[in-house]
Amino acid sequence: MGSCCTPDNSCSTTGGEATATAVAEGTVTVYAVSGMTCGHCKSAITQSVSALDGVISVDVDVDGGLVTVTTGGAPDDAAITAAVDEAGYELTGRA
Repeated sequence: MGSCCTPDNSCSTTGGEATATAVAEGTVTVYAVSGMTCGHCKSAITQSVSALDGVISVDVDVDGGLVTVTTGGAPDDAAITAAVDEAGYELTGRA
């Protein structure tokens, strides 16, 4: 798997047709995250949160300051907060 970002920190937007409704057995939770400004931010948060147990997918909206996490069960807010913090950003709560 690779990052959505290119070496120059710009994001590559390849045509993906998956949507949140395509995940039949997941819990979707949206978090507000401050400090994100670019594709590198998106990549860092995606990588850190995706590494957590139970996380199915992560979608980062840099402009909106939102991180959408799909988990196999109830999300572990503390673990997700720690992963975002470890990536260098601040999770300010559920959106």
